[in-house]
Amino acid sequence: MDKIRILHCLETVGSGGVEQRRLTLARQLDSARYQQALVCTKAVGALPARFAEAGCPLHAVGVFRGVLDREPYRQALRVVREFRPHIIHGAVFEGVSLATILGRLARVPVIIGEETSDPVNRRWRGHLLLRLLGALSHQMVAVSPAVEQYLLGRLHLPRSKVTLINNGVAEMAPPDENQIRALREQFELAPEHFVIGTVGRLLDRHKRVSDLIRALAVLLPACPEARLLIVGRGPDEGMLRELAGQLGVAAQVRFAGYQADPQPCYALMDVFALASAMEAFGLVLVEAMQAGLPVVATRVGGIPSVVDEGASGLLVSPGQPSALAEAILALRCDPARRQSMGRAGQALATSNFGAERYVRDVDHLYQRLAAQRIGP
Repeated sequence: MDKIRILHCLETVGSGGVEQRRLTLARQLDSARYQQALVCTKAVGALPARFAEAGCPLHAVGVFRGVLDREPYRQALRVVREFRPHIIHGAVFEGVSLATILGRLARVPVIIGEETSDPVNRRWRGHLLLRLLGALSHQMVAVSPAVEQYLLGRLHLPRSKVTLINNGVAEMAPPDENQIRALREQFELAPEHFVIGTVGRLLDRHKRVSDLIRALAVLLPACPEARLLIVGRGPDEGMLRELAGQLGVAAQVRFAGYQADPQPCYALMDVFALASAMEAFGLVLVEAMQAGLPVVATRVGGIPSVVDEGASGLLVSPGQPSALAEAILALRCDPARRQSMGRAGQALATSNFGAERYVRDVDHLYQRLAAQRIGP
């Protein structure tokens, strides 16, 4: 075998963390050992071109118009038969379904599914379907210990079929001072402001940015210099703006919108906050820690395995804006502790959640399964 051919399967390729991890694999897996391609239902934004630059062609096969819509499967099956992958690797629920069905129809030697969500609100039918997909796959990857426990404890998959591979984030070069200065002017953030930042899609049932706005309202009487910087877009942006107005904190909230490169925004922050109601891993936490920021986050899903509580950040129960405000104020009043947590977070992000470690773990998985099911 000259090269192991890997076909990745996703639903939408846009700007999310799952797509970024696939791009990391496209860029960093050894091209002398692997040939990669990607199938998705649709692709938007700049990422498709980046996959092409990395030598990983992307095939958008069309959005499913219903559960019985077979046309996307026909298009995807054509790609599978032309590419002839040795390994098909699906991520996100729809990507796992796509990979499993295509893999079985085309008799791909190795089928891998990857659970990337925190399934706290998944209905019993969803659990049952994923269990079936897991049974039809040769391996299921968990992106955090919490997800690993879900696959083993809730879905009752065999231990031999589950592999834990913590997500990894590529370290980025720090932004230059001119860029930071321009952003401070754009968002009207003065040096004396204490900036609480968050990054993510504005879908409130998931990210609960509304809790951060409520926490800001609680915090302002004791810390009038506090400002909340919200990086991201989503369907609930209008509701969040309205909430800020209702609570009288609109002047202290900055909506930065979608940022293709959020790295410079981290340089504006004093504390990073994530108030999620569910989170399989929390990639933005690693990005924030890489930037040297102390973290305040909710104790849900995979977050406790990313944040070393008390060392790199503070964790609170979800749905409690007052607890968020109290934790943020504690860090505001203790600059030395903020610096210590920032250093600890940087060390943790580098040692445990770097891109090189992530790619190495995936490489080991591919090599192990190829040796078992494909041979030399």
